[in-house]
Amino acid sequence: MFFISETGIAGENGHRIEKNIGITDNYMMTLSDFENRYKKSFTHTSSTLTATAMVIADLAGVMLSFGAGFFFVNLYDPVAINFRSFITYWPYLPVFILVFYVFALYPGVSLAPAEELRRIFNASLISHGGVILSRYVNDKALDIISAAFFIGFLFSTLIILICRSMMRTILSKTKLGGIPAVIYGGGYTGRLITDKLLNNRSLGYVPVLILDDDEATGGNYRGIPIIHDTSLGPQIVKRFNIKMAIVAINNIKRKELVRLLNYSVSAFRYNVLIPDFFGMTSIWMSARDFDGILGLATTQRLKIGWNLAIKRALDITIVILGGIVILPFMLIIAAVIRITSPGKAIYTQTRIGQNGKCFKTYKFRTMSIDAAERLKKLLETDPDARREWEMSRKLKNDPRVTKFGAFLRKTSLDEFPQLINVLKGDMSLVGPRPIVEDEIKKYGDDFQRIFSVKPGITGLWQVSGRSDTDYKDRVSLDTYYLQSWSIWLDIWILYKTVGVVLEHKGAY
Repeated sequence: MFFISETGIAGENGHRIEKNIGITDNYMMTLSDFENRYKKSFTHTSSTLTATAMVIADLAGVMLSFGAGFFFVNLYDPVAINFRSFITYWPYLPVFILVFYVFALYPGVSLAPAEELRRIFNASLISHGGVILSRYVNDKALDIISAAFFIGFLFSTLIILICRSMMRTILSKTKLGGIPAVIYGGGYTGRLITDKLLNNRSLGYVPVLILDDDEATGGNYRGIPIIHDTSLGPQIVKRFNIKMAIVAINNIKRKELVRLLNYSVSAFRYNVLIPDFFGMTSIWMSARDFDGILGLATTQRLKIGWNLAIKRALDITIVILGGIVILPFMLIIAAVIRITSPGKAIYTQTRIGQNGKCFKTYKFRTMSIDAAERLKKLLETDPDARREWEMSRKLKNDPRVTKFGAFLRKTSLDEFPQLINVLKGDMSLVGPRPIVEDEIKKYGDDFQRIFSVKPGITGLWQVSGRSDTDYKDRVSLDTYYLQSWSIWLDIWILYKTVGVVLEHKGAY
């Protein structure tokens, strides 16, 4: 029996493959070595287990959304509806799963989060709408039960998304999680894909073998064996029952790529081709046919007036509704700041916004009033702190921050006043991180492109590491955001931000 560990292929005893057969960085492994070590094919090589897990998560999410609808209607009129009666509507569940299947939500592996969110919303809308319509056709009226299902729909997308996230977390922490995949390419692109899959098990695929003809790529990468023969696809499929291949070979000639795809990769049931221009990371690319020539079409969505209007409407709606809830907490925070340290509760700082325009951003004060002097002294006397400051313009152990200020930063409560900037139109809820003038040079030629849109309170940089993310990664993440923007991506980032803030990840 075989299972997959985070650092490579493991047998029943849990030892990694390089420990068992002596793989080193320079060891040239062969398929025979693989076969001699493992006498059986891999188990769980299809997406059936993952699809089943997602179905279970969706069933739970749909029933919870039913419960939410019945609960709130019961609060309004306990006599008209019994909260517990939502259980009796479980026969609707197969209809929901069928609609979810039609919207290609199964198996749910490597599905872009924003696209998954869009599909969940649309599938839930049709499913709940169908239930309400069927009740209307049967009863010739919209009753209190129909109202409960409508309210349930309003909660369903969030609930189902949470259930799916929890299921992926469970799968990623068990031996059953992860579909084995062979990576074609041991160079930069192949290793990048391998890193992504190993670092984020919730993506659904786990690399178990790398194929690359170049012996300079070594004998293994992060515990994943490398065999220097890219023609082995058919033998690997036959011997180990692996069904997934990911082609990530950089600088390969077209003729060689065609031959590789036709005679080796084609043996796998499923395969993904990572193009050499993978820096173009739009999830909304679509295929175009130019008389037999493949074209990939994309649109700069944040240059379309209608999309900008939708984004602005989302900002204003969330700020107004959320502001009503958090205003009392903001007043309390302001009072505590004034009590615990001298100075104003809110301070302004000049930041660079859309198209390089300067604006004043609002934040709760988290530093002492002599912060500038403390920073100057630290940078003059501490080389390590100076290097850290030059890399990210932040310090993990910042002597300027007050005790209550440290709490505000750790919980990100210091950023609440930036909601004023959103209302004023200087910022958006989601966008590139607002920067100071000294940081412009860090972005180089990418500055004008990235800051062609409004900066955001949160963004991909925050949900992907926050302050731990360096400038190179920020440029990459901001580029992805610009190329792949949709209202669903904004909503997903806002959803992920809540989790990141609660984890206090990368906040200082």
